[in-house]
Amino acid sequence: MQKTIWLLTGFLISMAMVSSSCTTVNTVGRETPVGTRQMIADKRVITDATLNRKVSIVGLNENTTSGGFLQVQIELLNQKNSLQEFSYNFEWFDMNGMLINSPASVWIPRHIEGREALTITAVAPTTMAKDFRVKFIENVR
Repeated sequence: MQKTIWLLTGFLISMAMVSSSCTTVNTVGRETPVGTRQMIADKRVITDATLNRKVSIVGLNENTTSGGFLQVQIELLNQKNSLQEFSYNFEWFDMNGMLINSPASVWIPRHIEGREALTITAVAPTTMAKDFRVKFIENVR
């Protein structure tokens, strides 16, 4: 009898842990968007296939602000039903392809709920930035 109670307790705790870690996100938006994105072709180098299967890049949108700064938006999609944690880092390059050193170039931690689409935005630290690269790493607990 006591063994049955322990098994039942273990089962209930397991179910509570599974249900709390599998939160998905429902979304809604305009069927025909009014805004026109400036989607750009991208080149991907995937070295962490596990992270890529969990959080995938849907597309890149690029714009120049009224002040002349390059602005980039990246749309991500969590392919899993559970919360995923990752960090990203933008690198900016000038007209000659030279890396622009910036104190703002740090790893930024983020999380994304199950099946959620997420857009991350970055603005170049200087108007000299003409190109960019974004790195993603999976946060390990």
